Amino acid sequence: MFVIRNVFKCKPGQAKNVIEKFKAAHELMGDMGISQPRILVDEVASFWTVVVEVEAEDLAVFGKLLHERGSNEDVQKAMAGYLDMVESGHREIFKVA
Repeated sequence: MFVIRNVFKCKPGQAKNVIEKFKAAHELMGDMGISQPRILVDEVASFWTVVVEVEAEDLAVFGKLLHERGSNEDVQKAMAGYLDMVESGHREIFKVA
């Protein structure tokens, strides 16, 4: 089992908008072989930080999801413009011990 976190450092005041975009996109994706995404927002971390966390049994399944999500026109529309709201980001992948 793997825990995958996509961490986004949003531009000031944009975290709420980024969260709304991710929620809309996740509703369109349905069950794709990973856990339901959890969207986390900073409480004590750096300001305007949004984390999207999922669990996957297999990294190949996760990679396939990324490819399929990227080619889905409805998801593309839901996520349109989110990069304008983000300063930087990174992905963390942990294997559950």
